[in-house]
Amino acid sequence: MNTLLFLGNMGTGEIIIIALVVLLLFGGRKIPELMKGIGKGVRNFKDGVKGIEDDIKEDTTSEPKN
Repeated sequence: MNTLLFLGNMGTGEIIIIALVVLLLFGGRKIPELMKGIGKGVRNFKDGVKGIEDDIKEDTTSEPKN
């Protein structure tokens, strides 16, 4: 079976091993900082997408200028 993404076949054991490797690489002190940075990035991305959606809705609801 030839699959491109192996994420669908991951079990609990594989996830625990990956978590341990991440813990060893970054250490216990850096992981909260890393997660905080990722959270801020995701929040900024969502705000940007919402702003674009609001601009599109505003453009479609406004009357055309002639």
